[in-house]
Amino acid sequence: MHHPFVLHPHRTLLTLSLPVLVSLVAEPLTGLVDTAFVAQLGAAPLAALGVGSAALSAVFWIFNFLGIGAQTEVAQALGAGDRRRAARVMGLGLLLAMLFGFGSIVVGAVLVTPIARGLGAEGAVLTDAESYILVRLFGAPAVIASLAAFGVLRGLQDMRTPLWVALAVNALNIALDRLLIFGAGPIPAMGVTGAATASTLAQWLGAIWASIATVRRLGWPSHLRVQEARTLLRVSSDLFLRTACLTVFLLLATRTATHLGPESGAAHQAVRQFWIFAALGLDALAITAQSLVGYFLGAGWVTQARRVAKIACLWSAGMGALLGMGMWLFRNPFAALLAPPEAHSLFFSAWLLAAVVQPLNALAFATDGVHWGTGDFRYLRNAAFVAMAVGVTALLGLEAADAASLAWVWLSTDVWIAVRAALGVVRIWPGVGRAPLSQPDRPPGVKVSSESERQPTTPEPTPANG
Repeated sequence: MHHPFVLHPHRTLLTLSLPVLVSLVAEPLTGLVDTAFVAQLGAAPLAALGVGSAALSAVFWIFNFLGIGAQTEVAQALGAGDRRRAARVMGLGLLLAMLFGFGSIVVGAVLVTPIARGLGAEGAVLTDAESYILVRLFGAPAVIASLAAFGVLRGLQDMRTPLWVALAVNALNIALDRLLIFGAGPIPAMGVTGAATASTLAQWLGAIWASIATVRRLGWPSHLRVQEARTLLRVSSDLFLRTACLTVFLLLATRTATHLGPESGAAHQAVRQFWIFAALGLDALAITAQSLVGYFLGAGWVTQARRVAKIACLWSAGMGALLGMGMWLFRNPFAALLAPPEAHSLFFSAWLLAAVVQPLNALAFATDGVHWGTGDFRYLRNAAFVAMAVGVTALLGLEAADAASLAWVWLSTDVWIAVRAALGVVRIWPGVGRAPLSQPDRPPGVKVSSESERQPTTPEPTPANG
């Protein structure tokens, strides 16, 4: 087997991660632009944007299991030299994305008001949040299809195509934002609804482009296997439950902050939006680690998979520390950009707590990527249950004691992150339980069947950008 990671591990990891980083940062960067534009409209519209984006992020994030599952399956198929299996995974992923996407429109339209109220929206905040959610729901099939297509491409270690798609989508979104939020000429100012319309139009462009790219790389499969669909859904069920646990905590944190008042809700939205930006940026190394770990495990080379885990965690922790330092050093410009003046007094304490936890946040993401690559989805689900229990208990305790403040909300978030990071690390070192990376090494190019019989395979050629 000839893979550049074997000879140049650091360079290969960073080279593959760079386009992933740019593509991931592009989406939350657009969210920051949305926040900056809507902040000019006042605290109530910004709080509505926070409620709407939190609700939709929860929906879309839950369906991220399609992208994660597809990436792992395709990466392992690539390592084992089975492109037909990879093509079938692609076809199943895109079809399921359409099914879930259109289902989300129907269900979301019925539940939009209870969801917005459940997140603490009332009065003008509720009206704007409902409008934002309804418009963004029409982009649900596009968002979920893009998640699946990006997972397939990254499983093939094609990190550049998702980059170009993400840049185009977000450039269009930003251009439409100013036009539709504030209006120009015959186009009326649409406010928060304009931000939602811009996002929806741009997301459909990205979905079409990414889907065509995957079909060109693998070809549409001649047939789909029902058993493989069941396998993908069974794997996805663990990811679904894991993501649901993470989402419950984040939604409860948003609800607690919004209940404290419009200023607290606006400050929380500002910090939360940058936290998402930082988290997805740190996720670049995790996504690359997922593809590399899956590739080496598919080829039977466990030693290299463990090496990927070590190097990815080291780089992630270092990047998290640098990010946290930068957040604190430039706190004043960020406050001026993201939060309305009336929310500044609440912003800084929450911002500090979000900054100091970044190294642990980075480790949580890096270990997630490693475990995704091994297919250790059940362990991730159980770890998410534990973290949610700890975090939700802290938030509900604050509300019960009537001691809630935005700083305490973010302190609870720090604890939630720390639990996730700790559970992710101990699964690798020392390898608690039946950890996949604790298996004995196997010769490169040998696939172990379910009956533990070794069957030689011919690995795929190294991808052009690998």
